[in-house]
Amino acid sequence: MAAPLDPQYRQRLQALSDMFAATIPARMGEIADALAAAGTAPGPQELERLHQALHTVAGSAGSFGFAALGEEARRLEQAVRGQLAGESGWAALVLQIHAYLDQVSRDPKSPAFRAHD
Repeated sequence: MAAPLDPQYRQRLQALSDMFAATIPARMGEIADALAAAGTAPGPQELERLHQALHTVAGSAGSFGFAALGEEARRLEQAVRGQLAGESGWAALVLQIHAYLDQVSRDPKSPAFRAHD
């Protein structure tokens, strides 16, 4: 691999990763708030809010060195999209999202997230 032209390249990447890391608690808070608002029988608006919160993380986490965080957010985002399409399994999905939030709170840079059903 060739060395980047900018001698401070790695420092700049680390600074961006650190800035993203600082936003993780707020991003997870948005997901948790959307999940709480969805309750036990979410309507389309609640599901859209949850979908958007997960989509935001899924779209940016990998770019800042949080690949597994983003991949799991993408998987959960797609599952919420399934709920919007009328699929069943909301209760199981709620448990998966809670497990994701719990693991992120302990180790947001984990290389892998807990296996899911």
